[in-house]
Amino acid sequence: MRLTYIGHATLLIELGGVTLLTDPNFDASLGRFTFGERLRRVAPPGIALDALPRLDAVLVTHAHMDHLSLDSLAALSRDVPVYAPPAVARWLAGRGFAQVRALAPGATVELAPRDGGAAVSVHAEAATHVGSRYGVDRWRAEANMYLLESDAGSAFFAGDTGLTATTHALADRVCHAAGRPLDVALLPIGHAPWWKERSFRAGHLTYADALDLFERLRARWMVPYHWGTFNHLSAGANDAIDRLRAMLPTHRHRDAVRILEPGDSWTVETAGERQAAS
Repeated sequence: MRLTYIGHATLLIELGGVTLLTDPNFDASLGRFTFGERLRRVAPPGIALDALPRLDAVLVTHAHMDHLSLDSLAALSRDVPVYAPPAVARWLAGRGFAQVRALAPGATVELAPRDGGAAVSVHAEAATHVGSRYGVDRWRAEANMYLLESDAGSAFFAGDTGLTATTHALADRVCHAAGRPLDVALLPIGHAPWWKERSFRAGHLTYADALDLFERLRARWMVPYHWGTFNHLSAGANDAIDRLRAMLPTHRHRDAVRILEPGDSWTVETAGERQAAS
């Protein structure tokens, strides 16, 4: 399995014979308006849109602007299927994205390889996150997480989610779903000032929460994302990763966290690949 961190929640995942892109956003800012440096992109995409390899699918977790850029989606090939929560899929279809397909929590889709290699199953689960695009559009508030499984390996992409009892129960199901340990947990990290922390954590993971969820998932590796790309209104682009880096040297999982800078790629030796080689 090969992972490339493009920026924020946009990752390129090459697993088995399938290549996937998550939550596409290659924009220079979050939305049309900025406040000084707030909401601006601070690092270019790790791969330019026109330099992406051929994709087999795009996974959209929810409609928030930082996870779904309509301009970025429009720039991708219309031959590539886009999977999204049902309400988000209907909205995108209404805007002319005919290649969008609904994937409801609990549903699974099988992606066949184009040029050999292993197929990949994509299983959707509900995230603890209000994913509406403008705040008032609660009908579009669905948010997914995705479990990717293949004979070549497995990965869990959390999108955005809070750490709740529901999330813990989901993590327990995920780590027992496969016949072998989850290879990689791709988890968002965030940080909020003290006056916003409670509301933030209701639908987002802090850097410490991400480590807790990683432990619950019993994955071999954790790759943090949701950092180094955009300045937010109440936090800088690197606030969360700076705090995670400061925490890791004394943390019990310090050797299992792989930090990728935007543009970095990492080839993971998965349990499936080790088993096939033995």
